[in-house]
Amino acid sequence: MASFHTHQQHLRRLFHRLSIASSLSIVCFSLLYLLAGCCQSGLADNPAGELLTSEGNASQGAAEASGSGKEWTATRRLPRALIIGVKKGGTRALLEFLRLHPDIRALGSEPHFFDRHYARGLDWYRSMMPKALDGQIVMEKTPRYFVTVETPARVRAMSQDVKLIVVVRDPVTRAISDYTQIISKTPDIPPFEILAFKNRTTGQIDAQWSPLWIGLYAQHLERWLAWFPRSQVHLVSGEGLISDPAGEVGKVQDFLGLQRIVTDKHFYFNKTKGFPCLKKPEGSSKPHCLGKTKGRTHASIDPAVMQKLRDFYKPHNQRFYRMAGQDFGWQ
Repeated sequence: MASFHTHQQHLRRLFHRLSIASSLSIVCFSLLYLLAGCCQSGLADNPAGELLTSEGNASQGAAEASGSGKEWTATRRLPRALIIGVKKGGTRALLEFLRLHPDIRALGSEPHFFDRHYARGLDWYRSMMPKALDGQIVMEKTPRYFVTVETPARVRAMSQDVKLIVVVRDPVTRAISDYTQIISKTPDIPPFEILAFKNRTTGQIDAQWSPLWIGLYAQHLERWLAWFPRSQVHLVSGEGLISDPAGEVGKVQDFLGLQRIVTDKHFYFNKTKGFPCLKKPEGSSKPHCLGKTKGRTHASIDPAVMQKLRDFYKPHNQRFYRMAGQDFGWQ
């Protein structure tokens, strides 16, 4: 009888152990099932199975995602600022100086949209612009805008908030520079002294001759101020752009609401050209000066004719100073 009870106790202990083992098996199976489900989820999120298994790979992935995001936000947008004039005033120099700023994206060529190609539409104009990131200012320069009658209304139709920049220069010096460029392309035209007058005998100036007409700054500015407030028009001294490029560019950066990043450390004066040049840009082994057509020697003009032109421009300049709220000191 004692032997029978001993055998029963042995069977109960065996059964208990089997029950525990069975329970553990179920628990293990459940854990394996759950783990398998997590793996499947991970693979579903990354079909190629390229799981990031190290901190280095994770950082690289984040960097690539960030870089891709920047690419997605770089788009072609309509300009928020325009250099609208004046021809032979220093607009190319100003544009090249401003392009050093990381928050400015500028079109290198002159699109002439508002004066010549307006019929092509804003979509075409936008397609001409460089891609820019959020926060960068897109701009272009076309000096002819300042003197074209239809342009202010057309620019206003694009944006009432656009910022306008005009580089102005002594109108007599500007006219001679303009003529110098003209004779470099068409050397057979009459002398400046003949073209500047309707009647040389009476001394009547031909104010409709383009090199002289462009210099009637007050007349042209008045047209723009009929469409835009004075606060949206910034006037740059062409003479100051040569003698103090950092100062003039600094004021333009202020006008555009940008940090003054382009400073005097970016410039040096080229005595041969009589013009400021950019010091070695990053990634370049040579300094950058404007092309050989900039800073060329002016045509020699009869001093008596130059004095007549100064007398002619004097009242126009005084009116321009009053409109501008600034005396540019032209004689």
